[in-house]
Amino acid sequence: MITSGSNAKVKQVVRWKDKAGERREAGIFLTEGFKLFQEAPADSIREVYLSEDAAERAAADPELWNKLQRIGWETVSGEVFQKMSDTRTPQGILCVVKRPVYTLDGLLAESKPLLTVLDGIQDPGNLGTIVRTGEGAGVTGVIMGNGTVDIFNPKTIRATMGSVFRVPFVYVDDLEKVVLQMKQKSIRIFAAHLSGETYYDSFSYREGTAFLIGNEGKGLSAGLTELADDLLRIPMEGKVESLNAAVAAALLLYEAHRQRKHG
Repeated sequence: MITSGSNAKVKQVVRWKDKAGERREAGIFLTEGFKLFQEAPADSIREVYLSEDAAERAAADPELWNKLQRIGWETVSGEVFQKMSDTRTPQGILCVVKRPVYTLDGLLAESKPLLTVLDGIQDPGNLGTIVRTGEGAGVTGVIMGNGTVDIFNPKTIRATMGSVFRVPFVYVDDLEKVVLQMKQKSIRIFAAHLSGETYYDSFSYREGTAFLIGNEGKGLSAGLTELADDLLRIPMEGKVESLNAAVAAALLLYEAHRQRKHG
């Protein structure tokens, strides 16, 4: 059992936890909690760390225990695990996971794709919720500009609740260029925007569709707004001017889901 915070493996995990650049360079990300361990593909898990208490709990769950036995793990003291953890009340299991790799060409090659294009989303919880909601609504990919928060941020990973392992995603340098590529492939571009005059449920999303979602405070950039085929309006009552980015994405994606499944 590892009992020292100065252990080389522990120090490396702590650096990965705190430094996105080091995670990116190593091609890994970190997950915490039993659910994310169970959701992660076994062949993507590089390392597993368990606190003493967590090891005892895991032994009582045959499915969980079998997966641990196949992969292997290191046991660490509770104090050391607390140092490695990014959560206030850790469950006692942390994994080092290989990053999945997708390509823009792969996302755009889908037949009748349903895409979410994110412009400067800053909140890790918002991004994670958009990815999770996207999986539920049948999204075929998430495309993010470099101004969007790191999808491998530990808070984002937790918010995806495992969807990060299944929803294809890419970061791109120039969202406007990518939108033009999508137009060439007959993907229709919709933007939720305060200037929109037509309610979002008045359009058809049965063919190739991309929804543009802007920054939580600034909204969608002028350049991307200009490229949208249609500006959508989400009905607002009272004095509410706009919705949370993740809520807006959920409304649009589930309307697309409804149309594609039920006509």
